[in-house]
Amino acid sequence: MLNIKKRLIFVSPFVLRKFTTMKENRGSFSGKLGVVAVAAGSAVGLGNIWRFPYIAGENGGGAFLIVYLIFVFLIGVPVMLSEFAIGRKAGCNAYGTFKRLSPKGGWWLVGLMGIIAAVMIFSFYGTVAGWTLEYVKKSICNDFAGQDVAALAQTFGDFTSQPVMPTVWMIIFVALTALVILFGVEKGIEKVSKVLMPILLVLIIAICVRAVTLPNASKGLEFLFKPDWSSLTFKGVLMALGQAAFSLSIGMGTMITYGSYIKKDTPLASTAIEIATCDTVVALLGAIMVFPTLAFLGAESAGGPGLVFITLPAIFQAMPGGYIFAILFFLLLSVAALTSTISLLEVPVAFLVDEFKMSRKKATLLSSSVIIFLGVFCTLSFGLLSDFTIFGKTIFDLFDYTTANIMLTFGALLIVIYVGWFFGRKKFIEELTAGGKGNVKLAKFISILVKFVAPVGIGLVAIGSLVIGGIV
Repeated sequence: MLNIKKRLIFVSPFVLRKFTTMKENRGSFSGKLGVVAVAAGSAVGLGNIWRFPYIAGENGGGAFLIVYLIFVFLIGVPVMLSEFAIGRKAGCNAYGTFKRLSPKGGWWLVGLMGIIAAVMIFSFYGTVAGWTLEYVKKSICNDFAGQDVAALAQTFGDFTSQPVMPTVWMIIFVALTALVILFGVEKGIEKVSKVLMPILLVLIIAICVRAVTLPNASKGLEFLFKPDWSSLTFKGVLMALGQAAFSLSIGMGTMITYGSYIKKDTPLASTAIEIATCDTVVALLGAIMVFPTLAFLGAESAGGPGLVFITLPAIFQAMPGGYIFAILFFLLLSVAALTSTISLLEVPVAFLVDEFKMSRKKATLLSSSVIIFLGVFCTLSFGLLSDFTIFGKTIFDLFDYTTANIMLTFGALLIVIYVGWFFGRKKFIEELTAGGKGNVKLAKFISILVKFVAPVGIGLVAIGSLVIGGIV
């Protein structure tokens, strides 16, 4: 970057002023609180409240939880910090970051893969996000009244198999996300996140309080916190890392992009730990909210993707005040989904703005259009395209598994290899501590994790994902 600026000075002062203005116009977060709110909003979403409970339920509950926590703090945080560091150093999107820091290598492919992963995730994520809006409406209209689990399963199946309404809700959710992105970094993304995150926390705590006071709630808590190691397979370990990456939004360029908006005087190490802690707390609260509620009705913990849309509505009917808590729960899901889709859409938008000099408006409209196009196929995977499979998976399932367990896993692996072995330890520590202002000892420890621990851990699981075949 320094050499580029020197050349620009000799070419034309006007060009240098134009370069500087362009960099300033990218926007930035107002401070550390803004970074934590936005990045935590990206991390906290349907991954915590929709995806985590059913995956934990399918993989042993407490045993899965312990492995997940290990991955979050020994691997997830170092990867997040690696993305923050190179993003802030380069000051641009995921693709552009690698092009600027290592212009002669092929590392830009890692950034490009991250951008593609973000688009793919939003494409299937938007489908589920659309379901949350439908279920907010159903809750308000009290459509669940008088339906048992079988009837609710039929309702869910009938709705998701429709070609029209699920698609309409998906498009509405993408449009809501685009509206936030259009306002930019500080006035759009940061401002909305600072409002939505406290609302989300209040809603989830209210539902958790009700869940743990239900009869037989202790059985659900025991399933969550008492590990049964015999029920945890290697595939469960793989799913734990995939869930950690999915939940923390690492390996897809989101944190690289957000890193480019972080001011130079913000220490990164403590910021990332706070974000991961917030994300983990919400994941735990999400599980505390779900498993005691399932135990109350004696329902199955491993309910798959339809768990919160089938089993929980039945439980809400059986509990006092269930009508209100059903509305709160699905409103919570919608808010959580929006905080995550904002970050997903910002990844391709920042790429188009930085690399193709598009206006934010054009970049947002183009990115949203591509996501809607792919999202239609994901949404129709439950209806018209349910019999169309690739490697035995519907388009929705293929996007889900490929991104969470392959693209994000290998993306995270390549990022820590780059930062640990090519970016430079001195530059990494300097970015983590904001030039020595942060905890230097912690930064040195994290640099060791990035160079040695994270690559080995992620590498083993990445190889495992190929061996057990996520696409078989």
